[in-house]
Amino acid sequence: MNYLKNLVLLAIALMAGLSVHAQMKYSTSSGKAIKLFEEGLRFYDNKLNKEAEDRFLKAIKVDGNFIEAHILLGDTYFDQGRKQDAIAMYKKVVEIDDAFFANTYFQLAQMQMAAGEYADAVVHFKKFLVRKRINPQTRSKAEQQLRNSEFGSWAIEHPVPFSPANVGPKVNTPEFEYFPVLTADGQTLVFTRNRRREQGMDYQEDFYISLLSGDGQWGEAMNLGDPINTDDNEGAQTMTADGQQLFFTGCNRRGGLGSCDIYRSLREGRSWSRPENLGGPVNSNKWESQPSISSDGKTLYFASNRAEGKGGSDIWVTNLTPNGAWTEPRNLGDSINTEGAEETPFIHPDGRTLYFTSDGRVGLGGKDFYVVRMKENGTWGTPKNLGYPINTWQDEMGLFVDASGALAYFASDREGGLGNLDIYSFPLYEEARPIPVTYVKGIVKDINDKRPLSAKFELIDLSTSKTVIESRSDRVTGDFLVCLPVDRDYALNVSKDGYLFYSENFSLKERASVNKPFTMNVELQPIEFGKTVVLRNIFFATASFDLKPESTAELVKLLAFMNENPKVAIEIGGHTDNIGQRSDNQVLSENRAKAVFIYLKDNGVADARMTFKGYADTVPIDTNDSVEGRANNRRTEFTVRERK
Repeated sequence: MNYLKNLVLLAIALMAGLSVHAQMKYSTSSGKAIKLFEEGLRFYDNKLNKEAEDRFLKAIKVDGNFIEAHILLGDTYFDQGRKQDAIAMYKKVVEIDDAFFANTYFQLAQMQMAAGEYADAVVHFKKFLVRKRINPQTRSKAEQQLRNSEFGSWAIEHPVPFSPANVGPKVNTPEFEYFPVLTADGQTLVFTRNRRREQGMDYQEDFYISLLSGDGQWGEAMNLGDPINTDDNEGAQTMTADGQQLFFTGCNRRGGLGSCDIYRSLREGRSWSRPENLGGPVNSNKWESQPSISSDGKTLYFASNRAEGKGGSDIWVTNLTPNGAWTEPRNLGDSINTEGAEETPFIHPDGRTLYFTSDGRVGLGGKDFYVVRMKENGTWGTPKNLGYPINTWQDEMGLFVDASGALAYFASDREGGLGNLDIYSFPLYEEARPIPVTYVKGIVKDINDKRPLSAKFELIDLSTSKTVIESRSDRVTGDFLVCLPVDRDYALNVSKDGYLFYSENFSLKERASVNKPFTMNVELQPIEFGKTVVLRNIFFATASFDLKPESTAELVKLLAFMNENPKVAIEIGGHTDNIGQRSDNQVLSENRAKAVFIYLKDNGVADARMTFKGYADTVPIDTNDSVEGRANNRRTEFTVRERK
């Protein structure tokens, strides 16, 4: 990295074979020192750093005040990663004559930032900025770096908790591993590995998968294989929370729209579909990369340098419409994007917490991790730097936070690793965590022959009756996984043509719920005479038959079932526990069943297709000797009485 801007003419003269000594005036009069310096400059120009270092050292030995030799020796050290040696050389330049080269303090401060010496960098940036004749562009950069140095100095004095642990040798190798993503249940890890090809010196990027074993360790990583991995490079991937969809970046591919495009593949049992380019408007003739998909697969964030952006690269978002098309991408705006580079977005399964990297904000000098939260009105708040030592003076990239919000993953080449970039995990401190998310996981089967079914899932916020997530179980295995952000109450409906729907509810008002994921086997019943469905999301106030607002979602689902199956007739049944007088319970149960009947009638279902009946406590489905059992017995259900 050559900081000696005023020696460009010197290098040109050397390349032209001219007598540089005759062209320029040096800070030394020693011909021997000049000769050694010019030899070193030729080596430096050809990136022969060791040879250049030798000549510059010899020139300095001849004349210890030879400023140009000190400057170029500092550059040589910096190129070799010897930051402290480089800093020492620039300090020597300032000691000899701080006015000889106008940018000396600027270069010294930048080197100190690169070494994490923020307090010293602050001092030297300020000394540089007091000078009157400074190029406006350089002054602007120095002012930004001064702010970064001041922040870095403060951040080091106020570190955040950080204890990274290598995920182990079954995932990490002497090659490069990065961009970790996990399914919501934390059982499957997919990452990018960049390894040297078997033949040749170039590298190959592929996706690998590792499964969590019973002892909590990651299993041997396996190549994800054809058709996703190819002879081209695949990288920067994201998965839906259920692991059913994989989005990734492919560059310079046949049929691509720009330098890099975003592709999608769907999981079918144990195999993956052939990846498809998302096409326009998501992809353009520019660079689109680093996708991050929401847990329900309907909102896609990505980085792009398309012309409508605010800087080098910005973060954009697009939404999936009901007809399967992606909307025109929208720039996330000034609250997130800057004139610098914003990259590696990661949207947490809570749908409201976004992590990304930026070098355009006040940080520790390179690309830092930031977190920003979506407000209730859908706008974004102010990004917060994740702090030191999560962020350092080096570039950071590829942060992933698990569903619970407690554990984060990233890639690093820190000392003690297995080589190059390795994947690490670490507990994320409280202030940087998203809203915790748990999940419901299981299999959908036919209740009779137990064969797996592909069915539709709807996760509904009971307080608003709005569907927040839609998904489908795997058509081969019947597996499903649906994320549940903690702090709400939900209704879950599972439906398939020709079957009675299944309903369940989850109360997640307590944060502790995140540690108690739901596992269930959903057995769907074919629409047959005598089959019964418990309407678990029909709610009444205690000792009342007034339908609570939270019942709306279930009532709408029942109405849709009746409309989609016009030849089905049902009986609506009301049931109570055994607390109180049976006569009172009989009236209550009948009135509750009638309330559902009236709702369906008022919304167009013919009387002839429905009856209602109260059963009081005569048909229990659980014990009445426990609170939970009595709650199960207090229910509304419907039974198929006729299917023409």
